[in-house]
Amino acid sequence: MTAYPKRLIEVDLPIARISTHARREKSIRHGHISTLHIWWARRPLAACRAVICASLWPDPADELCPPAFREAAATNLMAFARRVFPEKITEEGRQLASEKHLSPESRGRWERLLQSEKDGLPLDPTDAAHQQVLQGALLDFIADFANWDNSTVPAYLETSRALTQAAHEALGGMPGTRPLVVDPFAGGGAIPLEALRIGADPFGSDINPVATLLNRVLLEVIPKHGTNLSERVLEWGKYIKEQATEELSKYYPPDKDGSIPIAYLWSRTIKCEGPSCGYRIPLIRSPWVAKKGAKRVGVRLIPNNETLDFDIEVVHNAKESDLCKGTVQRGSANCPRCGYTTPVASVRNQLQLCQGGAKDSQLLCVVIVSSGSQGRTYRSPSKQDYKIAESAAEYLESNRNSLGEYLPNEPLPPDGALGYRIQKYGMMNWQDVFTPRQLLALATLSRLCRTVEVSDPELKLAVSTLLSFALSRTQDLNASTSTWANTIEAVCGANRAQNRMPMVWDYVEPVPIGDFGGNWLGQVEWIVRVVEHVALSVVNSGNAQQGCAQEMVLPSNSANAIVTDPPYYDAFGYSDLSDFFLVWLKRSLPESIVAGFKLSETGTSPKNNEIVVNPGAEKDGRGPKGHAWFEEQMAMALAEGRRIAKPDGIGVIVFANKSTSGWESLLDAIVSSGWTVTGSWPIDTERPNRQRAQDSAALTSSVHLVCRPRENHNGSLREETGEWRDVLSELPKRIHEWMPRLAAEGVVGADAIFACLGPALEVFSRYSRVEKASGEAVPLREYLEQVWATVSTEALSMIFKDADAAGLEPDARLTAMWLWTLGGMETNGSESKSSSDRDEKVVASKGYTLEYDAARKIAQGLGVHLEQSDSIVEVSGDKARLLPVSERTRHLFGKDEATTTPRAMKKKAKAKQLDLFKTLDEIEAEAEQTAAGELKPQAGETVLDRVHQSMILFASGRGEALRRFLVDDGAGNDARFWKLAQSLSALYPKETDEKRWVDGVLARKKGLGL
Repeated sequence: MTAYPKRLIEVDLPIARISTHARREKSIRHGHISTLHIWWARRPLAACRAVICASLWPDPADELCPPAFREAAATNLMAFARRVFPEKITEEGRQLASEKHLSPESRGRWERLLQSEKDGLPLDPTDAAHQQVLQGALLDFIADFANWDNSTVPAYLETSRALTQAAHEALGGMPGTRPLVVDPFAGGGAIPLEALRIGADPFGSDINPVATLLNRVLLEVIPKHGTNLSERVLEWGKYIKEQATEELSKYYPPDKDGSIPIAYLWSRTIKCEGPSCGYRIPLIRSPWVAKKGAKRVGVRLIPNNETLDFDIEVVHNAKESDLCKGTVQRGSANCPRCGYTTPVASVRNQLQLCQGGAKDSQLLCVVIVSSGSQGRTYRSPSKQDYKIAESAAEYLESNRNSLGEYLPNEPLPPDGALGYRIQKYGMMNWQDVFTPRQLLALATLSRLCRTVEVSDPELKLAVSTLLSFALSRTQDLNASTSTWANTIEAVCGANRAQNRMPMVWDYVEPVPIGDFGGNWLGQVEWIVRVVEHVALSVVNSGNAQQGCAQEMVLPSNSANAIVTDPPYYDAFGYSDLSDFFLVWLKRSLPESIVAGFKLSETGTSPKNNEIVVNPGAEKDGRGPKGHAWFEEQMAMALAEGRRIAKPDGIGVIVFANKSTSGWESLLDAIVSSGWTVTGSWPIDTERPNRQRAQDSAALTSSVHLVCRPRENHNGSLREETGEWRDVLSELPKRIHEWMPRLAAEGVVGADAIFACLGPALEVFSRYSRVEKASGEAVPLREYLEQVWATVSTEALSMIFKDADAAGLEPDARLTAMWLWTLGGMETNGSESKSSSDRDEKVVASKGYTLEYDAARKIAQGLGVHLEQSDSIVEVSGDKARLLPVSERTRHLFGKDEATTTPRAMKKKAKAKQLDLFKTLDEIEAEAEQTAAGELKPQAGETVLDRVHQSMILFASGRGEALRRFLVDDGAGNDARFWKLAQSLSALYPKETDEKRWVDGVLARKKGLGL
């Protein structure tokens, strides 16, 4: 095997600091590429920027690092330090040295380096100790450069480009060329853009035409035209607004009192099927239209016996009792007049007859802005509102011949396609997703986008393209699947940040030609901000092409780095989701651009070679697309990536799959395609308070697997067989070295498990084949089972520290590991803070859910059979739930009867604190009583049982019973009891009832003399 100098990413990465910047970026809007055009699961720019820098720059402390790079790194970093802390104060230095741009860690390093230079001890790149200093300086620079605030700062940009160029030439690149960074799944363009920003030559490829167009704008269009483009886009955006207003204003008129409607809230309707009823029911999720601060506005339904409709009245300063209730629940419709529930099948059947009901909806209220009033107000619908909407529908229908080419007639994906549910309700064509007035407005804007006239033909195409992106933003807000967020009084897009197209019962229609949220010109301004931001941070251009990752157009051994974020197994139906935009982009973009798209037979995104697991793929001839197909095609794509990578090139493959089957498929594809994994880094990219993260093992991190081609120097695949016993003996050592490193960076739980795959796979993937003594090949899946077991063992040693985890029964080990996987262990073994008052508010836990296969692997790694753990675990379908302590009450204190198993307890839905007390009271009436009449529990069979019993006694305020249980009965004399209790205190999530209860028990320890 030929030795190459390690890159920084193969040695170290400041993941905690990068993660901070990546999380913060989720809340940044102005100028961020996420506002240019919607794409799903786009990587944070902070993470991409840091990872690409660390992948291209060699480690100066590596003995094989080219001296030329060490010298260039020392020169450029010292020059950067002088710009941060110049001898004479400058405006640039003042800016760079501010806390906004410079972290405390880096500040100290730059000051020390400058002071050493003044003292006559300059940075010497030939000295081994100084090389370590140089390594740290590079990592500090990368951590700070990940900051969004530094993404357009000249000092960071110029230094990073100089380092990239120096690394490229030192590693053998031709002078004047730039390192080629390839992303075969370019998607939203984050990776290619950041490669361009730091001075590399990016090549972004994607099978999807929308993604390709987005990458062309970022890599080719904006770099070429710069801020001149933003000026022209704004100029023509205003012109289109004027023309559209002239044509459409009669369909969005002001009220007679001068109030301006800015949005209309609609509801689909069905006919009540109750006996002797027949009322038309508006399908409403919630009667509230505004619940912002003290503002309370809702709607009331008033039966009209003449029309068999419900008249709508808007109620201000409303109370719950003033309003109607939601009329739809889980797809079934409840009639406010007769109380009959029309079942979901009938609701679907009725809506199918009217293509989803967007043309036959009932107006709930109108959002208006009145002169002299502050903020949005609401009024009841009027007959005039319906008359105006009907006039738009009539105009659309009578002018279909002239408007037809601007109306999307492509079919929706088949029913059952990944992420789609609306076909069940009769929406089979893309026109069905929009109301007639929305279709008219969008068709008008589409036509006007094609009227752009600029003397420079290339600039004309660029302006038209970006105006089409503004149309995408507008249509996302103007669909019958867009919603009104009553807590912020704003429109939520139909496809914005979602991986699905669900059915929406009540929806919003904003006024696109208005001057308020959701309007056309507002969307143009979002586009302009992105153009200005990107133009400030790039000096060269890249290349984007539409292509299949399984068949790249690049020559072999040409790429310096393959950095990519592959499709997420069955999480996103990228092509089907993007068709929502594509069908309108085709009608607003210049025809010359559309002619270059590679489309399917139906004129939509190509789907046959899209690498996703899609259960509905067989229905339109692109399937089947199951687990085996995904694994096969992903292996082909990654093998193609290895083909185009140079023998000394590097690969970074990002994955954040939520299912074990998803990431196992990706890992198998990486290994089988000829890559050797050399490291893995979890970068926290998600907000911890998002809904997906609550009480489940969803990854908060994206794990970046670092790979090298398993090739000889001439590019041929290296064949080498490894011994199974050698691999197994090395695995525990690697995990033992790695997990404390992760813990020091705050990486625990599911993120730590997946982050351990890097060092684990480095052992396995260095061989083309691993054999047992019998000569039988070891599949990756079998090795991963060993990885789970090793990680579980190591995690338990961290959880229990000095205690012997093997001395605890299986239920305690499984509970601890389960909670740790969910991200517990913020502290370990520290003194607990008590919450000892019974009347303190308790947040009821509903248990802790894992994907069944992940739970099975955890249990198996601990030597525990999940199916035999039903006293603490409940399995339901593909989910497994660790029962909350409250649901174990009957099992721990009462008679263990068939009717009181944990499964039966779930059906009783005992989630509130009072239910726990009620259960204890019932058991107390049945159980043996002391003279004082208090509950006397029998000691549980295991240490976990006894800890849970004591937690329940504490929670119910039975202090004397708790004392006897711990002292007289001896439960508290077992050292394992307190060690487990302390560990559980660190593992239970904050603000849960279990956390409070176990802390309360721990607080009693000293007072009881234990």
